[in-house]
Amino acid sequence: MTRQLILDLGHRTARGRSDYLVSESNAEAVAWIDRWPDWPARALVIWGAPASGKTHLGHVWCDVSGAERILPDDVRASDAGTLRQRNRCFFLDDADTLTGDANGEEALLHLYNYMLETDGALLLASEKAPAYWPVSLADLSSRMKALHGSGIAPPDDSLLAALLVKQFQDRQLRISEEVVAYLMPRMERSFEAVARIVAEIDAVALERLRPVTVPLVRDVLNQMDVSSAS
Repeated sequence: MTRQLILDLGHRTARGRSDYLVSESNAEAVAWIDRWPDWPARALVIWGAPASGKTHLGHVWCDVSGAERILPDDVRASDAGTLRQRNRCFFLDDADTLTGDANGEEALLHLYNYMLETDGALLLASEKAPAYWPVSLADLSSRMKALHGSGIAPPDDSLLAALLVKQFQDRQLRISEEVVAYLMPRMERSFEAVARIVAEIDAVALERLRPVTVPLVRDVLNQMDVSSAS
């Protein structure tokens, strides 16, 4: 059998507000973003597991606020005043990774203080709620714990099904209701699992030049079970 060579060309991920799937799992976090600029303070935090949609929500906020997305390395490398000259609003992804060492915590505290003192705004995203960040700097700990915000819970059934459909669509793949119904009871119920399974099914479908069907999905899940067990 001739197999197609797989080239990793990536895929487009929809980032608009209308592309974000809302359920009870994330409704509160979405509501906070939609309230902008009517926040009770000029800083907000959203937390949740990897692949839960925090970055997507951050992009939505960037679109409506004119904010710029930055990463912890940007905060470490640039003085807060220099960053503030670039923009009045920042979305800091993976903010919690700045905690746990003195330099990172000092940089985050300085950025937080400077942005709020100069009428800027910050949206922070993290894997855990600020109360669980390994913060040693007392001033930073008190400020982070006082932030308004919301967590994103594990996906419920409706969100899990919708995420499967959306992520297949992002990869220009059509799937049937039968495929979704087959996957739902057989997969780990997490955001990361959805991304991992969709990527694997996409790769196998491309390799075999076949549409995404229940038999193909069954083969992929069996292969993944064998791989995880070895």
